[in-house]
Amino acid sequence: MFAILQYGFMQRAFAAGIFIGIIAPIIGTYLVTRRYSLMADTLSHIALAGVAIGFLAGLQPLVTAIIVSVLGAVGIEYLRMRRAAQSESLLALFLSGSLALAVVLMSLAHNLNTSVLSYLFGSITTVSASDLWLIGSLGLIVLLVVIIARRPLFLLSLDEELATSGGIRSSVFNILLVALAAITVSLSMRIVGILLIGALMVIPVLTAMQLSGSFRRTTILAVLLSLFSVLTGLVLSYQWNLPSGGTIVLVALALFLGSLALKKKY
Repeated sequence: MFAILQYGFMQRAFAAGIFIGIIAPIIGTYLVTRRYSLMADTLSHIALAGVAIGFLAGLQPLVTAIIVSVLGAVGIEYLRMRRAAQSESLLALFLSGSLALAVVLMSLAHNLNTSVLSYLFGSITTVSASDLWLIGSLGLIVLLVVIIARRPLFLLSLDEELATSGGIRSSVFNILLVALAAITVSLSMRIVGILLIGALMVIPVLTAMQLSGSFRRTTILAVLLSLFSVLTGLVLSYQWNLPSGGTIVLVALALFLGSLALKKKY
């Protein structure tokens, strides 16, 4: 196993995977607790539109994906707070609309090729040194912000009305949470892929919920399960020449099925 670390692209993939394996389930825990799991999938499709804009404009796709997904997340939350439509309807609207926009823009840019596939499904060979620096720096910022704002985010996840009555500015922290989720989704697409990052943010959390009761223990266990899924998936994808994103999610899914069997047995 350690022999694969002699390759630079695998070193970058493991380093990026560790960052993603930590922050994805942390953000996912808040989203799942709030019954907002589909937000991750919606943001991933918005990020795909950002990638398409990057290809069309000749810019770094990862940077444009972050910008567009954060703007989309803020837009969704703003419309939700204004009660322009129900949350599920807003997510469906942004998901389908951003996917349609991404397809049109990529057709105009003539980039419906293997480079796009690496963003859709993840690829361990495409993580560059600049990608790693961006993933590491922004990932650390996301982690620090969550640590600082963990109390209001936790209270809002449990009961938004109660948290608001207690003096917490729900609008500010709701926007903060979806913005952090958007950044996490965008950072994850090089390893897991845009179409699969939602699964990595949700499945380890659901698995941890089968085995733990408290929010804190669930978050810690979800991070450990996510890291195991990411690292194991990267090794298997390298050895068997498989898409890294799909392999990682399948490992996470196997752990979830195992947790169901363990819970049923005991």
